[in-house]
Amino acid sequence: MIRQKRKITKQRGTRTNGGGVVKNRRGYGNRGGRGNAGAGKQHWTRTVIENKNYFGKHGFKRPQKMIKKVRPVNVSYLEEQSESLLEKGLATKEGDAIVIDVTDLGYDKVLAKGEITKKFIIKSPKFSQSAKSKIEEAGGEVVEL
Repeated sequence: MIRQKRKITKQRGTRTNGGGVVKNRRGYGNRGGRGNAGAGKQHWTRTVIENKNYFGKHGFKRPQKMIKKVRPVNVSYLEEQSESLLEKGLATKEGDAIVIDVTDLGYDKVLAKGEITKKFIIKSPKFSQSAKSKIEEAGGEVVEL
């Protein structure tokens, strides 16, 4: 049968509400410590059930010198900045095409975000496939370094 009256309502009026001696529920020692205290001792069963990988090293961290960081630039950015690049001398004009070497700008890959309307000759170590097609559709040329 389901308990008609909750235990806590029965306990009202008593001094400790079923917690034994008054000092039994005082402080963190009776809880067994704060946080993960006792994870390898008195709370071991909880550790094994809830967090199996709590102890020891797991996985592998690649050395930073092995990770090659790619600095990409979008075609739309080159289009927007083409006039200022010509003024600064970072780009040149060959006929009606603007020649940009992205390594001079500090980039090493060209991506295809945005629209392109001008004719460009872009030099870069890497291109995305869609960037190549966009540049060539606009009448430009792709030069892989």
